[in-house]
Amino acid sequence: MPENKDYYAVLGVPKTATKDEIKSAYRKLAMKYHPDRNKEPGAEKKFMEIQEAYDVLKDDEKRKTYDQFGSAAFEQGGFGTNNGNPFGAGGFGFNFNGDDLNDIFSQFMGGGRRRSSRNSGPQKGDDLAYKIKISFMDAINGKKVTLPNYTYEKSCNSCNGTGAKNGTDFVTCPHCNGTGRIRSQSRSIFGIFESEEQCPYCNGTGKMINNKCPDCNGSGYIKVKEDLLVNIPAGINNGQQIKIKEKGGRGLNGGPNGDLYIEINVAPHQTFTRQGNDIHISIPIDFVDAALGTAVNVPTVYENSVELKIPAGVQPENILRMKGMGVKDLRTGNPGDQYVHLKIMTPTNLNKNQKEYLKKFKEEESDNDNIFKKFMKNFKK
Repeated sequence: MPENKDYYAVLGVPKTATKDEIKSAYRKLAMKYHPDRNKEPGAEKKFMEIQEAYDVLKDDEKRKTYDQFGSAAFEQGGFGTNNGNPFGAGGFGFNFNGDDLNDIFSQFMGGGRRRSSRNSGPQKGDDLAYKIKISFMDAINGKKVTLPNYTYEKSCNSCNGTGAKNGTDFVTCPHCNGTGRIRSQSRSIFGIFESEEQCPYCNGTGKMINNKCPDCNGSGYIKVKEDLLVNIPAGINNGQQIKIKEKGGRGLNGGPNGDLYIEINVAPHQTFTRQGNDIHISIPIDFVDAALGTAVNVPTVYENSVELKIPAGVQPENILRMKGMGVKDLRTGNPGDQYVHLKIMTPTNLNKNQKEYLKKFKEEESDNDNIFKKFMKNFKK
């Protein structure tokens, strides 16, 4: 009796996997074990198992049959086959010429037959990232920061990044005869495949340097070391980036450098906190000031303190707004607001006279004014 094969285990997916999940798993495994890429022993057999499992599970009817009867339903001579031929119209077949396998081929053989051409002209370099830590107040007010001895590579001006003397001293590449492409053939279980790839000798340009540029010794680039000034604008927030053009990785074939992205890391402040363009601050006030009302000078993120009127009877959960005292928006320049959270403090060291005044206040308080009695009166279980 033939062995029952676990197609789900072969693809590494659960029995509840969707068609998209099955296809994704198949593509990854097929790329890994395809015999044109993987020359290890057993890779070809593993690839055949993967293809067999996928051909069944991708088809709703075949998957339903497999879930009910197992892989025996698709073995030679079993029901569901065409006169015992698993590759016939009645069997599952290995769809070696199907779209899914061609998609796999296209990722490493250019559609199964020919690789697509690559750009051999000037190409921009990679973008680079750099982190700078600044203080909370520097983020509010802006700052200029210098990166000392910043080193990067850029195209040589003498040869325009080509590496050839005067940028013109080239000869035709003898390996690709100036086409920039080299063809090759590979043999697999599917037949002979012809592939085409970029010429490694001339990097796809079709030409080679005859005489090297004396300034860069034929490399096409030079190293630069400089003190890089970074202008940090007022109002920048934690995690935001500043782009400095063409200070990143060097370009290819005379292309421009990539960009340098400076990521700003803002240190926290001991008093202020920031939410967007709004500033929050907590201040303590005396419980008598909270009851009678008062005016206090509240610090802001700018140099000046601003008077804030606290209304009589203010409660601990109340938050007071100081309009326009927040951070100025980077784009519009419009400021946010500052929100003041009140911490109403109860005194702990009363003198004799203070205690007498409070007792007198308590004696004059009616039951309707007593906060706790009002709570109990309205309390419901």
